[in-house]
Amino acid sequence: MNSFTSKSKSIAYAVWVIASIFYAYQYILRVMPNIMITDIMSQFGINATTFGQFSGVYYLGYALMHLPVGIILDRFGPRKIVPACILLTVLGMMPLLFSQHWIFPVSGRFFIGMGSSAAILGVFKIIRMTFSEKRFPRMLSISVTIGLLGAIYGGGPVSYMRETIGYQSVIQLLAIGGIILAVITYWLVPNTPNSSQKTVFTDIKEVLSNKQVIWTCLFAGLMVGPLEGFADVWSTIFLKNACGLENTLAASMPSMIFIGMCVGGPILSFIADKINSYLLTVVGTGVIMTVGFFMLLAQPASSTMLSINFFLVGICCAYQILAIYKASTYVKESVVGLTTALANMIIMTFGYAFHSAIGWIINSMGGPEAAKALVYGISVVPIALCIGTVGFIILWLKERAAVQNRLEA
Repeated sequence: MNSFTSKSKSIAYAVWVIASIFYAYQYILRVMPNIMITDIMSQFGINATTFGQFSGVYYLGYALMHLPVGIILDRFGPRKIVPACILLTVLGMMPLLFSQHWIFPVSGRFFIGMGSSAAILGVFKIIRMTFSEKRFPRMLSISVTIGLLGAIYGGGPVSYMRETIGYQSVIQLLAIGGIILAVITYWLVPNTPNSSQKTVFTDIKEVLSNKQVIWTCLFAGLMVGPLEGFADVWSTIFLKNACGLENTLAASMPSMIFIGMCVGGPILSFIADKINSYLLTVVGTGVIMTVGFFMLLAQPASSTMLSINFFLVGICCAYQILAIYKASTYVKESVVGLTTALANMIIMTFGYAFHSAIGWIINSMGGPEAAKALVYGISVVPIALCIGTVGFIILWLKERAAVQNRLEA
């Protein structure tokens, strides 16, 4: 029995809660530019293209560190690695407070992405070390819900605090909270490194050479725009300038996407099991999200209709869970964990592409104050959704044909 399971239940739950809080904390940092876009652009004198790159570089840091963090968590355990990554996110916020040169906030955003990569991986690691395999899905789903609540409260409440005390004061409070969280994490989590010295390079090569895995991840990445391209950063200013919503409502409305995603995982898993097809379920989510975004861009809608639209889109955003699981079914059991890490890394990399493309188009068409420019910029999302959905249709048709051939044989 490992050192986690030999502890009392109260300690086990405390360790799990603190890991889940870090997951929520990094979500707040992820959506923070969405709320502070005008402040940051004004402070550093940048345009929408540059701001899009600033927002998107988070995903580069996140994606590039996903695999290394997973490996060192296995080697050294979560007690030292998770607090160090929390402090890295705190360090990443400092340039917004003290720097006058734009390169430092961009570097800081990259550091925030790097540190944030330990959040979900730390949750995976700690749940597996703290609870039985049977309880893993339940505890993970609750952790994801806690994390998404961080995204929700990175909207309205943070926007209110920004208007009340100023955006730099909000950053200072988040930094202090991160330092406290790092200290508590180091204090609570036992030191339980894995002594395995098994090399992973052969397994990495095996996964990357699997065409089914790669195509699944690429198509899934093309469908991540509603969450990582729209909800994370560009939603508030789009709703304000293109849809005419007032500040507080525009900042809180995207929370419906995260609320929908909170319940989307179990719903989509249930549907996939009922129809016995994960790929077809992903296709359905792609169609719904595409229609939802074309409706958003086509004509103004009431706040009620926008809320319903965003909630449905949020439910469908949980397709990522199904896509990553499906990718893991294409490999042997010994590399399933590595496959899920690499799949998440590839999918998250698309966040940078979406932010950069949206920012470039908005800047080229007149800037974020122009409604037309915002509409053209956000149109990247449904176009990519169409391509990704068609890709999953092709994968589904090939899978169905393969099943029929096996039955006929």
